[in-house]
Amino acid sequence: MELTLDGKVILITGAASGIGRACAMAFAAEGARLGLIDRESAALATLVVELGADTGTTEVHAVTADVTDEPGFAAAIDAIAEYFGQGEKGGAGRIDGVVGCAGVSGPFGQDVADIALAEWNAVFAVNAGGQFLLVKAAVPHLRRSSAPTVVFIASDSGFVAAPGMVPYCSSKGAVVQLTKALSVDLAGYGIRVNCVCPSIVDTPMSRVDLGRETTGFAGVDYPVQTPDDVANHVLYLSSQRSRPINGVALLSDFGYAARSSFPA
Repeated sequence: MELTLDGKVILITGAASGIGRACAMAFAAEGARLGLIDRESAALATLVVELGADTGTTEVHAVTADVTDEPGFAAAIDAIAEYFGQGEKGGAGRIDGVVGCAGVSGPFGQDVADIALAEWNAVFAVNAGGQFLLVKAAVPHLRRSSAPTVVFIASDSGFVAAPGMVPYCSSKGAVVQLTKALSVDLAGYGIRVNCVCPSIVDTPMSRVDLGRETTGFAGVDYPVQTPDDVANHVLYLSSQRSRPINGVALLSDFGYAARSSFPA
């Protein structure tokens, strides 16, 4: 299937590792031009080299920024739009799609009574606030695109909960509702907003959280996705092939949320 992403300018946050990195690779393979943002400058520089930007294989503009720093984050987004807008009519900045991958797990396996408000706020600042700030700063540029899209990485934890994950689950539930609210508010500009909600994905963050740093997920008795699996969903939702889809939280969990735990 031709995804019509060739030449599109796609901005990805949390691009240096995990799902963000897989998305960068997947969009590059489709011929997209990439604006990459991450707070880890060394990992971001490594990704740029791996994408072949230094050889002209992929057009990339990478900027180090933290999604919780509104002025710095907004400046990074504007810099990417300006970079890809060079030569555009009127000199306007250009962004065709944004993908919000930046996220943290926060306190994991802790009793709610032991979680500090500062820890709660830190999780929401990245997982929900970072997505809000992404759209806030990108909307002026997205409005100029002929087919603008927003895709957030949420989680199945926005629908179901596991013990010891109160801040994370709550923040991802907020992203699911943010997706719906923005799809309504931005529909008049033709901006589609969707999110992907995967179950466990084999990323450095999930390996640390689940104590699988050395073994990975080999031999576990539950299904685990790869970052590439998630990136494929993001590609589709960013493409005009999914043109009628808006305000949707795509649950990607091997059918687990459909199963009842009631013993009958």
